Amino acid sequence: MVAVMKIEELIDGGEQTAQSVRSVLNILLESPYFYKTDDERQFLVLVRYKRAFEAFFDKFFGWSLVMDAKCARLYKPKWFNEKITLPNRDMFTFTKRDDCMLFLLVLEFFERECREQGVTADDRENLRFRFGDLLEYAAARFRALMSGKEENYTDERVRQILKGIMPQLEKYRFLRKVKPSADDSVSESETIFECLPAMWHYQAAQLAQNIGADGKVGVE
Repeated sequence: MVAVMKIEELIDGGEQTAQSVRSVLNILLESPYFYKTDDERQFLVLVRYKRAFEAFFDKFFGWSLVMDAKCARLYKPKWFNEKITLPNRDMFTFTKRDDCMLFLLVLEFFERECREQGVTADDRENLRFRFGDLLEYAAARFRALMSGKEENYTDERVRQILKGIMPQLEKYRFLRKVKPSADDSVSESETIFECLPAMWHYQAAQLAQNIGADGKVGVE
């Protein structure tokens, strides 16, 4: 069995390696997701010493390192300082039923588009879509899921909900708005979004479960 090097050994192994390891540790803690396109050289350091980083975060923090060919993230299963209440935590979360459902519908739309366009997680280019196509899909799915309450989910109402969660999806780097060229003007419906690699770390299976009488649905 090949022994797994420890982070401490890597840091003590030479200044260049130590600087790279410290950089990767900081990058992983600075944002929810570390994309290969953020810094390919440091991402390759993480790939090379993946087992050492996994062991470090598991031993000292109880966190899991989750990664694929394009993206790495740390999964923290528990919030320890309970005095910092949920509204004051800087973390990705939705608490309203419609927001949670719409996030799951965004994932469902992403999965459908990947199937139809033949896009996989290993492809060099990320999936892109028109805002209008997402809105059309989400509005139809809302009305199908909320039987008897279809009148509450007009296209305009779903557009308002969608506009409310899109900034969060951009902030936490699930989606990126593709800026049009300087001489090009596009409508809201024609606005293009790119699905960033974090989208592959979630799935919309919860929508297959029955929605309770109180309409509650959660996002993990």
